[in-house]
Amino acid sequence: MRTFILFFVFIGLISQDKAVFNNQDQDTEYRTLVFADEFEYEGRPNNQKWHHQIIPPNNGSWYNDELQHYTDSEENSYTNNGTLKIRAIKEKYSYHGSTKEYTSARLNSKFIFTYGRVEVRAKLPSTAGTWPAIWTMGANVNETGNYFGDQYGEVGWPLSGEIDIMEQTGWDKNKTISHFHWGDLKTKEYRNTGGEATVPNASNEYHIYAMEWDSESIKTYVDDTLVFDLQNTKDKPYNHGHYLILNIAIGGNLGGELPETFTEDIFEIDYVRIYQ
Repeated sequence: MRTFILFFVFIGLISQDKAVFNNQDQDTEYRTLVFADEFEYEGRPNNQKWHHQIIPPNNGSWYNDELQHYTDSEENSYTNNGTLKIRAIKEKYSYHGSTKEYTSARLNSKFIFTYGRVEVRAKLPSTAGTWPAIWTMGANVNETGNYFGDQYGEVGWPLSGEIDIMEQTGWDKNKTISHFHWGDLKTKEYRNTGGEATVPNASNEYHIYAMEWDSESIKTYVDDTLVFDLQNTKDKPYNHGHYLILNIAIGGNLGGELPETFTEDIFEIDYVRIYQ
């Protein structure tokens, strides 16, 4: 099965060029697996599939008043027993001229896709102050340190478009959020909208966080329950290539306050699959 998966990943990687930003029509049955990681290996995340984004883009910090540095250390992201662990740790760490009290990991997929179905089966961290997310960013974003920036980066956020398939605040571990941030391609005005789902066992049971995306709509789900349905139009930046991001932020706008007793917590991911 692994050879089969790697074949599709290879095809997907070599086919990426400027055409990924053209509008496409897409069969919404999503039968073809085009990218996957089942995490059935030990050690670091597969570097053929994942890029660690570690350079803080905001004067030595990350946006949203987040408290962590992201690292490419195996202490912060590793696979064992068939799952990926993204681990947030309380530890002093200096990088790019700034010192933070926490570390974590932020993984970018080395795969661009336009339309399709994303599935991520995951268990979320339970500690107050942790802010896990499964999301996408337009591959044309010129953000510092992202994998595709040098090749495709030509616009800033939010004109690139952002799709938050799943976020969880640091103060309500019984709900998840699905949100959309974009810049109107005609007026350049910032827009956002979204919804939430009740998931009372998100930290101790796996759930499938999913998105179905085509030229007419973007729908997000927890398991089989619809969370939000956004109408897609030509004035939204959701008709060109995006890449997937997995991370835990610490504190910040949606993380909030951490308890003084915090030492570490884990975002555990069983698999990532993208179909078209």
